[in-house]
Amino acid sequence: MNHSMVKQLRTMVLCMVTRLLLKARRSAYCARLLHTQSVCVYGSAQGFKQEEIVEKLRAFPGGSVDLVLKESGTMMLELEERVTQLEGWMEGKGVIVQGAAGTFCSGSDLNAVKAISNPQDGMKMCMFMQNTLTRLLRLPMMSVALVEGRALGGGSELTTACDFRLMAPGSRIQFVHKHMGLVPGWGGAARLVRIVGSQNSLRLLGGAMKVDPELALQMGLADGVLGAQPGNYNTRNGTSALLEAEKWLEFYVKGPVPVIRAVKQVVMSGRELSLQEALRTEKDVFGTVWGGPANRAALASKAKHK
Repeated sequence: MNHSMVKQLRTMVLCMVTRLLLKARRSAYCARLLHTQSVCVYGSAQGFKQEEIVEKLRAFPGGSVDLVLKESGTMMLELEERVTQLEGWMEGKGVIVQGAAGTFCSGSDLNAVKAISNPQDGMKMCMFMQNTLTRLLRLPMMSVALVEGRALGGGSELTTACDFRLMAPGSRIQFVHKHMGLVPGWGGAARLVRIVGSQNSLRLLGGAMKVDPELALQMGLADGVLGAQPGNYNTRNGTSALLEAEKWLEFYVKGPVPVIRAVKQVVMSGRELSLQEALRTEKDVFGTVWGGPANRAALASKAKHK
């Protein structure tokens, strides 16, 4: 993505990592991953009909989510649509979630919140967003939230739906739900406990603390702090925050697509499943790469000793 393209993006962007990371071939393994990861938390069995909340959310325009694939209504609805597109991206290994105009995400539109403030619609919106963010976290590729400016409320929950969080100088993450008489409902609390532990989660939610990059690193909420100024081009070394994030992520997604996606799946199964189920999943995923092209090439080059 060039600098002029960044200026054109509104409110939120889902950006793909560099072209080098995308070159790969389609495989039955990728198709299997797609089928596994797209399962929602809520469906008709739980009495959830997505079309009911979709129609209500369409009435409140504001913000957008653009999807930019680098090849070698409302924000909530657009985010769900972009996640669906990513689930169909068979060659993907990494994704960066970045806000535009120097702000990561300020959460839901207050007009929409007021209009669906009754408990029934609130629960439908909650289930819709839990489904969307769970699917984002379960994507068979590694994801990074690039936090520039503020990530408030629902925006803070969105950061927890990524595998990693990188923060730019001057940025902050704040779970402001208590100030609104609420608790997280998009899955942010459950994911936060798994990231920073229950004690830190109580501090962040109970205190609605403003978490800067240094505190986020200390708590384990952030995985790194970038050097580029938020939203600006860094003339010192010719890189933007996005380019820094791409370089950071490239280290972890370097390698054949099936292997990187297999890494994501075994980690995800260990995170979400019981030990017995995770072990079975690990065995199955191991079977998809054992003896495969990447494995044979590594054996031939004696990559283990490099």
